[in-house]
Amino acid sequence: MPADNIPAAASDEPLALYVHWPFCVSKCPYCDFNSHVREQVDQQRWRDALLADLAHEAALLPGRRLGSIFFGGGTPSLMPPSTVAAIIDAATTAWTPGGDVEITLEANPSSVEAARFADLAAAGVNRVSLGLQALDDTALAFLGRAHDVREGLGALDVAQAAFARVSIDLIYARPDQPLAAWEAELTRALAFGTEHLSLYQLTIEPGTRFATEAAAGRLTIPDGDAAADLFDLTRAMTAAAGRPAYEISNHARPGAESRHNLAYWRYRDYAGIGPGAHGRRHRLASVRRRKPENWLAAVDRNAHGIESEEPLAPETRAAEALLMGLRLAEGVDLARVAARTGLTIDALIDADAVAALPGLIAREGDRLTVSEAGMILLDAILPRVVKVG
Repeated sequence: MPADNIPAAASDEPLALYVHWPFCVSKCPYCDFNSHVREQVDQQRWRDALLADLAHEAALLPGRRLGSIFFGGGTPSLMPPSTVAAIIDAATTAWTPGGDVEITLEANPSSVEAARFADLAAAGVNRVSLGLQALDDTALAFLGRAHDVREGLGALDVAQAAFARVSIDLIYARPDQPLAAWEAELTRALAFGTEHLSLYQLTIEPGTRFATEAAAGRLTIPDGDAAADLFDLTRAMTAAAGRPAYEISNHARPGAESRHNLAYWRYRDYAGIGPGAHGRRHRLASVRRRKPENWLAAVDRNAHGIESEEPLAPETRAAEALLMGLRLAEGVDLARVAARTGLTIDALIDADAVAALPGLIAREGDRLTVSEAGMILLDAILPRVVKVG
């Protein structure tokens, strides 16, 4: 679909680029991401294929301003820094980079990967998301992590010296995790001074080893009141430390939010390259082939790794915008969603349902927001108030 068939406002907004690196040293038992363990990786072939996939997206999205690049995975800190540099150079050549383009790379906190941080910073990465996951060696072993606390904190020191912006990931609501233990762990994490924290409750995802363990009755995670107490404590502590929740699981100093992830949550255009990557452009949903070998073969054959491109109906786009945007503390601008989709605000939400949930969700003018108390109940609130989809 030609660029002149999309709203001018969408074309003026910064574009986000996601780059998927699918390889890991080992598969974590909780992980349902598109990650794979391979004994060998042909680095030159992967570099060439990623650049070809990027060139295909660039041809479909000409003249755009680039707001962010995000290297995700898998474990993209295993990528050669020269490949990272080549992708950044290609992206900032194909699109006009904003003066403060955010370039994030996910990293595991092993000493081997930390040794690459200086080279990754020199390649152009200016923000790293470090997967500490826990500050307890027993918990790290349970989560299948290859590092211990000492190694993780050493990698954090290296990251804070190499990158201007650092985020850390932690997983809580682990089996038998007392409230006091999480309070102590989060207190320690907040003392590191990072500008951003992604704090996720452990969930049992289908197809993972943890799902098998849970089905056999060997694994139980906190639920109900216990999970809610952990969630409330997390939000209270991060707010008190000056890193309030701006999204249901993400906390940052004001101004230090992940601009790349905000592009998703605010339902802006994003291009995705690499195995299994998704994109949203020109009212189309694009999906790349998931298995690394199949994606490579597709790029060799077609000069891109796309498996499918589907037009999105106005109702689908509206539902996606609402379901993503209501995760944010800022909520959703209903007038913007209506203008982008051609639907009326009355067609988007059930006003009576909103009114019936005081203290959980509220509408002020065209702004719809979920309250602090409502966020823990978000999965139950959304089907009641969102009419489209």
